[in-house]
Amino acid sequence: MRDAVKPGDWVVVSIGHNDGADFFDARRARGVIPGVDPDTMVTGFNQRTQRQGTVYSYGHYLRLYINDIRAHGGNPILMSLTPRDAYNEQTGLIVRKPQTEWAAYVAATEGVPFVDLNEISGAKLDTYSPWKEKYHFLGDHIHTSKYGAEMNARSAAEGLYYSPNPLLQPLQAMMQNVELNQWQVKREEGKPVLFFTGDSTVKNKDKEDDGMWGWASQAFTVFDESKITLCNAGRAGRSTRSFVREGLWEKVYNSLQPGDYVTIQFGHNDICPITDQKARGVIPGTADTLHVYKMYDDSYEVVYSFGWYLRKMIDDCREKGATPILVSLTPRNEWPGGKVERRDATYGKWYREVVAETGVAFIDMHNISADFLDKKFAKRLSDDKEKAKTQTADIKKKAGIYFNTDHTHASKLGAQMNAQSFAKGLKAVGHPLAKYLK
Repeated sequence: MRDAVKPGDWVVVSIGHNDGADFFDARRARGVIPGVDPDTMVTGFNQRTQRQGTVYSYGHYLRLYINDIRAHGGNPILMSLTPRDAYNEQTGLIVRKPQTEWAAYVAATEGVPFVDLNEISGAKLDTYSPWKEKYHFLGDHIHTSKYGAEMNARSAAEGLYYSPNPLLQPLQAMMQNVELNQWQVKREEGKPVLFFTGDSTVKNKDKEDDGMWGWASQAFTVFDESKITLCNAGRAGRSTRSFVREGLWEKVYNSLQPGDYVTIQFGHNDICPITDQKARGVIPGTADTLHVYKMYDDSYEVVYSFGWYLRKMIDDCREKGATPILVSLTPRNEWPGGKVERRDATYGKWYREVVAETGVAFIDMHNISADFLDKKFAKRLSDDKEKAKTQTADIKKKAGIYFNTDHTHASKLGAQMNAQSFAKGLKAVGHPLAKYLK
């Protein structure tokens, strides 16, 4: 790697997780002497190489890296280690590694920029719930999941970008997308923001009167916007998994402030295939489980259960001081047995399991809207199959005024009906959000 460095290159040196190992063992022989003393050393027979060897201090090796990088015209940067999944029993905080102080000392004495990744990421982990902290690691207490890797990558970028060290200015000029992605919401004193998250049943085209509409586009019909700010963050075609993977949830998470509210409503697309090009499907159920899948493009992705993604969003909201509200999926224009379809044995059951586990507020829009539709259109079907088939088609046609294009997407009237169902649900459970209704 040393010979690959060219003049003008930047080289980040972040190493040390394995430096506490044995000096001369037969397997790896990779340990170093703790500290930064340039003169200390240990000699002995290296069982791995089968010859005499000398081991120096951690600081000694960092100086070697710095000298080699500079000799090739590169710009060295020392960066402390990624944090481990380990807590200090006395403080209850993530353990900060001693290599941080050693690297900071070497950087200061050698005139090299230093980024304390251990502290930046450690401080973030300190604010997470124990459950969230755990899923940032995978397999052991050192190696991260994708969530942990992304968090550390952002921490490293933030450390570099916001460093006051003038030596980093050329590198900072080349960086982009370091600022957190947030919704541009007009904040007014005394007014919380209500964020809506979900799929096309929450946010759709929402333009033509005879087009497809998401119910959050009609939330203004039930909420008093002089008291609360509405932000429709839904996105058509998404599932819990794709909403998180594509950064749509992170955008909401980054925007949250104490006192805000967030509706979480998914399910229509979560039943899709897991490994196809849209990559929306999830593991059915609510178990705290995951599986690695080979995707359509031969890449690999860790996929979690439907309930896991819901718990993640709920946990993230609470971390920010916002109030999550779980909302069951909208009913479809399907009428088995002359009554509107109820999906209580699958998604309804899973919603309730998450509610029981987390204590999150729950608005059962699915059944509130279904009750409304049944009251207007349900009918006892004939015992004659052909007549029953005709009756069912007639029901679907009449109920179609609340739907558009297919059996899932709502018309503008249907979106308004679902918004009314949400308001009715808030009042029924006595939710604090109900005070912002018209």
